[in-house]
Amino acid sequence: MAFAITQTCCNDATCVSVCPVNCIRPTPEERAFGSTEMLHIDPKTCIDCGACADACPVDAVFPVDGLTVDQREYAGINAAYFEHGEEETGAGAPGTGSFGPNFHAWGEPAFARVLPSDFGPLRVAIVGTGPAGMYAAEDLLLHTRAEVTLIDRLPAAGGLIRYGVAPDHPATKKIGDTFARFHTHPRVRMHLGLEVGAGVTAEEVAAHHDAVIYAVGAATDRRLGIPGENRTGSLSATTFVAWYNAHPDVAPDAVDLSAERVLVVGNGNVALDVARILVSAPETLAGTTVARHALAELRRSRVREVVLLGRRGPEDAACTRSELLALKHLPGVDLVVDDHDPRVGAAIDAAGPQDKAAVLRGVAREAVDWSVPPHAAGRRRRIVFRFLSTPVDVCGDAHMRAVRVTGGTGEREIPAGMALRAIGYRGVPQAGLPFDEATGTVPHERGRVTGRAGTYVVGWIKRGPSGGIGANRGCAAETVGTLLADAVAGVLPPPAAGPKAFHRLARHRRDRR
Repeated sequence: MAFAITQTCCNDATCVSVCPVNCIRPTPEERAFGSTEMLHIDPKTCIDCGACADACPVDAVFPVDGLTVDQREYAGINAAYFEHGEEETGAGAPGTGSFGPNFHAWGEPAFARVLPSDFGPLRVAIVGTGPAGMYAAEDLLLHTRAEVTLIDRLPAAGGLIRYGVAPDHPATKKIGDTFARFHTHPRVRMHLGLEVGAGVTAEEVAAHHDAVIYAVGAATDRRLGIPGENRTGSLSATTFVAWYNAHPDVAPDAVDLSAERVLVVGNGNVALDVARILVSAPETLAGTTVARHALAELRRSRVREVVLLGRRGPEDAACTRSELLALKHLPGVDLVVDDHDPRVGAAIDAAGPQDKAAVLRGVAREAVDWSVPPHAAGRRRRIVFRFLSTPVDVCGDAHMRAVRVTGGTGEREIPAGMALRAIGYRGVPQAGLPFDEATGTVPHERGRVTGRAGTYVVGWIKRGPSGGIGANRGCAAETVGTLLADAVAGVLPPPAAGPKAFHRLARHRRDRR
């Protein structure tokens, strides 16, 4: 019986490297690797050895005959990819074609031909302990003799693995265990609760290391830019996610779930996470990493309906197909498509078997009457997709009461006591580094920060807030390759002080707070 890859696939291609029969596609050498949402196992080639399941860092691989009811669709998804996927996504032979803008060739690292004897001992600081920073640390520790200093302003390591992944996705959080093994590596020193630009300056970090890699991600959210966006009850999905993950920057009382209807602007994976948490039974979160204050508020919650608002049609939904599929299996929750515009149903009906919109085929369609309260008799909790609608105003007085939307069928108000914008993350300027306001990234050339010798970037602050966990693996390989090429060329500025001096400085600054 073959194995199948399921919802939590992180796309970092560890499974590809261990498969003895090359049955997992697309491989990092194929141009489709940069565009598919997940990897797939060919059931006709799989020899049922289980190597991929053992290697998977997020427990996404299972034998087909062991799939749960909620996972059984993935057997067909894996098989269908080999019937349709490669032709449709343009996958080519290994080593041919080009990669998408947010992915990089993941094969043999560019620095593999560089020997440790080609340069002296390196001391590298990595600012940020999320996936991007830890993939960079892994490359340095496994391929060189570098000493690595990990710095994070937060009290716990992990970045978005710790503070961004929904608590009901424990398998995804497990990749943090893979990274955590490097926290105690003999050539690693880690400083948590230390902010570069506040606790220590960027110049101080650089003065104690040969190179500094910034892996700080995208720390804020994009705004809608519409009237009323700052009313009470209107906040960012990033705040809500940080709230239920006990992020120290968000107060326990930052979220009030007394509204019956919540409107979420956006339909990407973060929007779906938020909707799912809002309508799921709180008991399903007990025992997870959810913050205690969030679980208590969710138990008091009056939310009965979450509306996912999309500017474009269902064929352009920003979420992955696997996350959309998961919404269809929430116990006690109905999924509805607002049939307010005939183009919505037409797009779903016309969708091909590999299209995301096809997942919504069979989902109830309803011309929603927004004057009917969510607690209407007999109605269960539900998630409503409303496509082809753009928010233009958050209406109300001090507190919001509705969101005005416009679309092909005109303008109307949707009553809601809470609105969450989930339209993407955005990088913020870093002390001592150049910054591109248009893209929210640090200007660079293959990871080397423009005009800053010995300074590098990786992850979302490098390429923008797109691409999942696995995208950071190739991104880190490129940056580390550039750093080591600079080391060989002798252009890294030598540190002015030894490693013990920085560790004393870091302890002193933390103790002084």
